[in-house]
Amino acid sequence: MKKRHILLRLILTLLALLILLPLVLTAVYSFCAPTEIKAFMQTRNQYGTALMELKLRPNLFSLDQYWRVLIQDTSLLRYYFNSIGYTAATLLGQIVIIPMLAYALSRFEFRGRDVISFAVIVLLLLPFQVTMVPTVLTLRRLGLMDTMWAIILPSLTSPFYVFLLRQSMLGIPGELFEAAQIDGAGPARCYVHIALPVSRAMIGAAVALSFADCWNMVEQPLVFLPNRTDLHPLSVVFNQLSQESTGVEFAGAVLYLLPALLIYLFFQDDIMTGIALSEMK
Repeated sequence: MKKRHILLRLILTLLALLILLPLVLTAVYSFCAPTEIKAFMQTRNQYGTALMELKLRPNLFSLDQYWRVLIQDTSLLRYYFNSIGYTAATLLGQIVIIPMLAYALSRFEFRGRDVISFAVIVLLLLPFQVTMVPTVLTLRRLGLMDTMWAIILPSLTSPFYVFLLRQSMLGIPGELFEAAQIDGAGPARCYVHIALPVSRAMIGAAVALSFADCWNMVEQPLVFLPNRTDLHPLSVVFNQLSQESTGVEFAGAVLYLLPALLIYLFFQDDIMTGIALSEMK
């Protein structure tokens, strides 16, 4: 049994190293000089059926890529800040709206509640390609196409996170709310002092997952911002960087990955707790 446990741990370790290899190489290549990266990237299509050679270390340690991205040419930073703006605004709006909506759907009895809950599940199952046309028509009618609000507003009531938090709040024992009501707490106080604290782990997991959705979005900017490429996030621009090497793509990739990594590390416990709660339910 002990040998089997050691073998399983060894296999998982090898798989983890294999998964982390692209991230490690991206960080290593970001410290290569731009001229070295250009020369290296030009070898991509010269091997036929053979694998591309791996560089395990830079020929000369250099911060020139970061200098060009952060100081010399700030065009990439503009898209970077676009990504930050869309993600921050979307998360702030979701944190305010979605828990309240989930609380109302889980605790209150009112006409149409089951219909709304069913609609949330249906929207959860529909891909973006299905809802794209009605969303575009609505944004055009409101005059919001080619504006930052075309990216932010459709994501504020994401059905997946409404469903996730509603299911979490349905699992809160009703006795907690009854005890609070006996002490004179109204619906608002029950929401602030019971529903939110008990669902904190699930909310943290939802924030981390929603950050990944917002940070990596590609289809929404291409559809909702057809004439405003200056408002595109960095996730859209990366495709252009990979087609023709500029010598700074790896430094840009590191800067792009860093916020997602920090968010994951910050909410790691909440993500694991949320997964455990989902399994128990």
